[in-house]
Amino acid sequence: MSSNASRTALVTGASRGIGAAVAMALAADGIRVALLARSMDQLAKNAKDAGNGSFAVQCDVTDDSSVDNAIAQVRDALGSAPDIIVNNAGVFTIRSLEETSQQEFDDILATNLRAPFRLVREFLREMRERGSGHIVTIGSVADRHIFAGNAAYSATKYGQRAMHEVLREETRGSGVRATLISPAAVDTDIWEPIQYPGTDSPPDRAGMLDPDAVSAAVIFAVDQPPEVNVDELRLSRA
Repeated sequence: MSSNASRTALVTGASRGIGAAVAMALAADGIRVALLARSMDQLAKNAKDAGNGSFAVQCDVTDDSSVDNAIAQVRDALGSAPDIIVNNAGVFTIRSLEETSQQEFDDILATNLRAPFRLVREFLREMRERGSGHIVTIGSVADRHIFAGNAAYSATKYGQRAMHEVLREETRGSGVRATLISPAAVDTDIWEPIQYPGTDSPPDRAGMLDPDAVSAAVIFAVDQPPEVNVDELRLSRA
């Protein structure tokens, strides 16, 4: 793109990990970013560090009233739907199917799949009407490959991939773009409480991707010329 000075973005899960890296990269690329997450203190610091008019919006993506309030704040600040939505917020556990409670399954579904649907549905019509917009979904290697202990997580990531592919078909030729970015394991604090079944050792994070690898992929996708859509990027450690 020749200039990002007037472009805007919304990033969920932007207080830490991949979301924080993506928000920082977008702001460094000249894009004004609305950072959404539950942890307001860290979120506000990230928005200040990002600069470029970026701002923090406290939001629990599993709570409808919180999402409604966040949407209102974003619309008020930006004046319209953002040019870019990065659906990144997610939760992850490793637990066998029979040990996964109904509540845990519902919570993962609400965060990883229902919340992205709500945000896309909220802003998609306006994107269509103006003939531009870009919806980026942060997927996972688990949206194509099955791993033990991922009954809930993989179900949501496969669902995200399906929703992305439907969105891509429905927006083709409209000026609205859709990209799925699916990384292998990324070294963030999401791994801190994780233990693989049958071991007391924490996961080895030395061979994981850095969050900046994912943010670089986002920048690559959103900075393509308007007539180019990056349908899907799959990232792994070299």
